[in-house]
Amino acid sequence: MEKIAIIGAGLIGCAWASVFARAGHTVALFDIDTNAVASARDTVKASLVKQHAAGLITEDPETVLSRVSATGSLEDAVRDADFVQENVRETVDAKKEIYAKLDRLVGPRTLLASSTSGIPASAFTEGIACRERCFVGHPINPPSVVPLVELVPAPWTDPAVIERARAIYARAGQVPIVVSREIQGFIVNRLQGALLAEAFRLVEDGYVSGADIDKAVKDGLGLRWSFMGPMETIDLNAPGGIRDYCARYGPLYHDIAKQAAPRAWTDALIGKLEQERLAALPAEQRPARNAWRDQRLMNLVAHKRSAPQE
Repeated sequence: MEKIAIIGAGLIGCAWASVFARAGHTVALFDIDTNAVASARDTVKASLVKQHAAGLITEDPETVLSRVSATGSLEDAVRDADFVQENVRETVDAKKEIYAKLDRLVGPRTLLASSTSGIPASAFTEGIACRERCFVGHPINPPSVVPLVELVPAPWTDPAVIERARAIYARAGQVPIVVSREIQGFIVNRLQGALLAEAFRLVEDGYVSGADIDKAVKDGLGLRWSFMGPMETIDLNAPGGIRDYCARYGPLYHDIAKQAAPRAWTDALIGKLEQERLAALPAEQRPARNAWRDQRLMNLVAHKRSAPQE
């Protein structure tokens, strides 16, 4: 199995560590923060225990954890590493700094993936010698539970690198999708952004409350979307398949799209939604609700794995 180096031992880095370790990889976690290094294995262990309880892993958590080490030395972390998953601060300068260091330390075949949520790899890899092995590997939080990962190459990324990375992620139990070329926001953020734009517009214009928007998704669209995507959904929603659906409803969606001019999210609208959310969930209850969310996600993923896929 490949050795994996995780750069940045925050929540995302520790989640990635559990993903690769439970797949059998040796994992080295690095962070410049000594406190993060000291607590990293405990954080990974806590996640593995929850995954084991939910049925996402069958191996004993301590056995999985034995594959994970944590260090304050970048050189030690990447020594003999086949794959690097970087999770440093979400700024171009921070990315440039760590990739300049990695460029001097990694081997000639090491793949370098960034967990960035929106910065294209071309913004921080252009000037380094190993740039053809660099790309974005953007997870959906938390990657230890939500398997999707977006692979986004820079213009100079070797296609063979993306294929190698796709295979590594897939063997680790993730669901990689390949983005053909760089685009702002990648794919998932753009899809989510389109839904949010319409949701905010409907609330601002007084058609519906934010709470009922949530119900429309979680108790309506989201039920289907949890096991099939929008293309398959519409293919099944008309007797003649996707072409029949588009003939029936295409004009309606076109008219709706023409009404949807981009809008900034105003402070007044944000304040309204904020007050609505605080009434439903006081700020001090968010950590418990986050834990509830993660548990529900684990239960859903476990169900999807056990249910027939075809």
